[in-house]
Amino acid sequence: MRGYFGIGVWQFSKFMNAGNLFRTAHAFGASFVYTIDAEFSSKSAPSDTSRSSSNVPWYEYDSFDAFDLPRGCALVGVELTDDAIDLPRFHHPLAAAYLMGPEKGSLTPEVIDRCDHVVRIPTGFCLNVATAGAILMYDRCLVHGGFGERATTSVSMPPPPKAHAHGGRFSRKGLKGKPRRNEQKGESGT
Repeated sequence: MRGYFGIGVWQFSKFMNAGNLFRTAHAFGASFVYTIDAEFSSKSAPSDTSRSSSNVPWYEYDSFDAFDLPRGCALVGVELTDDAIDLPRFHHPLAAAYLMGPEKGSLTPEVIDRCDHVVRIPTGFCLNVATAGAILMYDRCLVHGGFGERATTSVSMPPPPKAHAHGGRFSRKGLKGKPRRNEQKGESGT
């Protein structure tokens, strides 16, 4: 899958749901997970049976003001609001950190203002945070996973994946006119 992503929770209190969310993030290949102003730590999430805190970098922030992201990483808030982009219409940034709100509340206007994007899962009412996170990560996997097109009907086969297109020759170091390593041995470079 192209790019990287992390997923985190803000003002979270249900450690079983957080463990489930972070276990799912580990399964989907998250580059990091995080908590902001949460009432638990990575050690108190027994539902995280994959031990994601030992396999995926886990960052704990005391407040939203202390929260920081890598340069170029877009913060994507997940909230059921009228102004949010419906998830099926959203193109996930290559570098993204997804922020899930609290179970018994919403992302505040101040938090939403710091988000680069706000998306919503188009449901009639709010979902469990772990379930919403799993849907979000699955959607990202569809967008950036390189799976190709779906079948057009339930009884047809999907079209074959497109053949990989190799790029032209390039040099990261600017070795103008110098032969590549395999060309020095008498092999062609193609």
